[in-house]
Amino acid sequence: MATDYSTNDLKKDVNDAANDAKDTAQSMAKDAKQAASDTVDKIKHSASDIAATARERGEEFVATAKEKGAEYADRARSEADRLYREGERRAGEMAAHASDYYDEMSDMVRRKPAQALGIAAGVGFLVGLILARR
Repeated sequence: MATDYSTNDLKKDVNDAANDAKDTAQSMAKDAKQAASDTVDKIKHSASDIAATARERGEEFVATAKEKGAEYADRARSEADRLYREGERRAGEMAAHASDYYDEMSDMVRRKPAQALGIAAGVGFLVGLILARR
């Protein structure tokens, strides 16, 4: 019976060792699951921080772009105003020159009407030839 007792003891010891191994494996799996969960939480937190930083940087870039855009728009507007005023000034000068030239031509036509009529007929003839060739 001593052999039966030692066989039972051996079976019990093996069973206890198996249960201990099972408990250890379950404990290690639980610890690994917790570590993985902690790592996932850390990654989520890091990703959230990175996203917040990227969002802040993006907002800074948008604000800078808006400032630069407004600055360039103001420059363009002032340059357009300056060019418009310059154009008006030059148009006024040209109108004054045209008026002076018109007055001179009117005086010449009044002084020499036959010559003016001949010049007008010659120009009309040339324009007629040019248009007829097309």
